[in-house]
This record gives sequence, C-alpha cells and structure tokens, in this order.
Amino acid sequence: MNAALLAAAAEGTEHAAHAEPAMAPILYGLITLSIFISMAVVSRSWKGIAHRH
Repeated sequence: MNAALLAAAAEGTEHAAHAEPAMAPILYGLITLSIFISMAVVSRSWKGIAHRH
C-alpha cells in the first residue's frame, strides 16, 4: 500500500513543477510592499510614546 501511495505522490509532483503561479508575479511584490509599509506605519505610530510620562 505504501508503494502505491508513493507512486501516486511521485506522479503528482511531476506535473506540479510545471504549473503556472497562482497569481501574477507583480502581485507578490505589491503584497510584500504593502506589508512593509503597514509595518512602517505601526513603527512610526510608536515614535515618542515614551516621552509622555
């Protein structure tokens, strides 16, 4: 049974390497850029908070 499962898994990975990406490559960069910008906004929002006390 294990050999049958391994053979089925190996057959599936052959075609998976040639599949198209799920989304356009530019979207990966835009998503990453938006994450970094949101982290920068959060970081800037904490600027000077220690001087309030």
